[in-house]
Amino acid sequence: MQILQTVLALIVTLGILVTIHEFGHFWVARRCGVKVLRFSVGFGKPMFSRYDRHGTEFAVAAIPLGGYVKMLDEREGPVPEDQRHLAFNTKSPGKRIAIASAGPIANFLFAIAAYWLLSVVGFTTMAPVVGDVEPESIAERMGLSEGMEIHQVDGRPVTSWRDVNMRLLERAGEQGSISLEISEDSRKRTLSADLGGWRLDEDTPNPLQEFGVQPWRPEVPPVLGQIVSGDPADRAGLKAGDRVVAVDGEPVADWFALVEKIRANPGQTLELTVERSGDTLDVLVTPASFTTESGETIGRVGAGVSEVSWPDELLREVQYGPLAAIPNAVAETWGDTRLTLVAIQKMVTGLLSPTNLSGPITIARVAEASVSSGFEDFIRFLAYLSVSLGVLNLLPIPVLDGGHIVYYSIEAIRRKPLSEQAQALGLRIGMAMIFTLMVFALYNDLMRL
Repeated sequence: MQILQTVLALIVTLGILVTIHEFGHFWVARRCGVKVLRFSVGFGKPMFSRYDRHGTEFAVAAIPLGGYVKMLDEREGPVPEDQRHLAFNTKSPGKRIAIASAGPIANFLFAIAAYWLLSVVGFTTMAPVVGDVEPESIAERMGLSEGMEIHQVDGRPVTSWRDVNMRLLERAGEQGSISLEISEDSRKRTLSADLGGWRLDEDTPNPLQEFGVQPWRPEVPPVLGQIVSGDPADRAGLKAGDRVVAVDGEPVADWFALVEKIRANPGQTLELTVERSGDTLDVLVTPASFTTESGETIGRVGAGVSEVSWPDELLREVQYGPLAAIPNAVAETWGDTRLTLVAIQKMVTGLLSPTNLSGPITIARVAEASVSSGFEDFIRFLAYLSVSLGVLNLLPIPVLDGGHIVYYSIEAIRRKPLSEQAQALGLRIGMAMIFTLMVFALYNDLMRL
């Protein structure tokens, strides 16, 4: 069932983004007087298709990992003389550049629309208040301590830990100093420290953790919430609302300590001392053995944690009016664009490991997780992925839109196109680069599994 949900999340996510990207090409091509033969979401044999009054075939194909817009073009087959003016290759370089640029631009416009929607609907975020600080870390050298709230990173405002993470990621591998504006006891001040070329973990980059900061979290008492029917906790007679005060006679400080005890004892019977409605009773439970994705065997009893409330003063309600939301949406989109460009630059220069490249498997897993998390997370994920798709397609690599834009720009300057030999060579190089990146990204996906 989990695999099916993940696959469906991937299909929906890619379907939305590919349709938006290809619609950009389609819409501008029509307005530039180019005849569109086919608009396909997916590759391979069409599973469904229909024709409009212009003779364009709209198709949904079997392989949901991309899409394309096929235009009338003399380079791809004979074109009747009376339709030659509708062929893509007969249009001016400027129109061809506009058509090639339209796909990535559509991705950026979608991201702006998505962030605008979130800004107007409004959402609640947790203030970036510092919890534990790792000894001998950059955060400790800077002077961060528990209870401080972060307002700016290098002069740029932040309202959530997501914002802080993005700002830190931009500074990964760099020299120089970093500054944070913080507040403590209602007083604001600026702290700074030298980065010293700090690097992120190659396999699981976590900017906050490697900077030395743990977000503040409310205390989570060892009180049981949902009990899964038929699992060890249910069979042992545990109930929602039970507070576990000890395991095998050892006191339990919080929920995480309880989880650690259970995880460490798969198949071993544990005696839980439980408080229920003012009474204390002992319950024997045997955690079931469960193998994680990393191959570790842990114990599970099938009980969730009781809901924990966040203090109202640490919740931030973010909402804009329809007009005020526009510049905020543009700023969010530019932030994602900047982060993508910085990540590419750091990978090329070796400051960020190429193992961070992700393929369809990782996208599917993140998509499924974001769908499960709710509307806001899924829309944010779509917006960020759309920006990434737009940026990557604008890279000056033959095969990609950016490569075509370079060709047409050279043609506009030279007033004649590059030779077919030069274009064919560029095409082969571009295909080799893209294929190599796809294989490497898929390899990274498999290694994460």
